[in-house]
Parts: sequence; structure tokens; C-alpha cells
Amino acid sequence: MALSVTPERFDELVDEALELIPEQLFDLVENCALIVEEEPDPEYGDVLGFYSGTPLSERTSQYSGVLPDRILIFRGPLLRLVSTEDELVEQVRITVLHEVAHFFGIDDDELDDLGYA
Repeated sequence: MALSVTPERFDELVDEALELIPEQLFDLVENCALIVEEEPDPEYGDVLGFYSGTPLSERTSQYSGVLPDRILIFRGPLLRLVSTEDELVEQVRITVLHEVAHFFGIDDDELDDLGYA
């Protein structure tokens, strides 16, 4: 059975995870929207989060006038993955930091080495 928390509490957990990002790094995150959705589109597969856009490491002087990158955090899969709120806090933290790392151009292999895969 999936853990039950209100959408507002889930959003608070996402905000708390974002607050863990050092300010000097967070200040570099621009033209990027973080969105909480209930479930991923089937095209994304079985995921907890998803980054879509041009990573900061690949942006050139030609990067302008584009729609914002998106970091999607999927509430349903995260709630089904855990059985306690403490586990949810940890998994939301890992997922948010994982997807923000993709914004910076850090790939899954590097994230795995860091414990965020």
C-alpha cells in the first residue's frame, strides 16, 4: 500500500530538498522549472523524476530564447516506493538532487558513483 501524504506536504518535501542545494550552485539554476506531477507519461518509463532540457554544461552563447528546462518530480511513484514519511523525505531528497544534477550535466554513471542514482 502506498504511503499517503497531502499534496501540500509533498510539495514541502520537494522545497526542503531544494534548500539543501548550496546557494552558489542554486544561483546558477536559471531558465528551469521544477514541476510536481502525479504520474510520469508512459514515454518516460518507470521513473521517479525526469529532467528535460539543455544541461548547463552544454549551453553556449547561442542558448537564448528557448522554453525553460523542466525538472519533473512524480508524486505517485515516490509514494508507492516508500512505507514511511522518513523514507519519503530521503527518497524525495535523492530524486530532486538527482534531477538537478542532470541540469548541471552530471550523467547517471557519475550520480551512481555519488550515491544518487
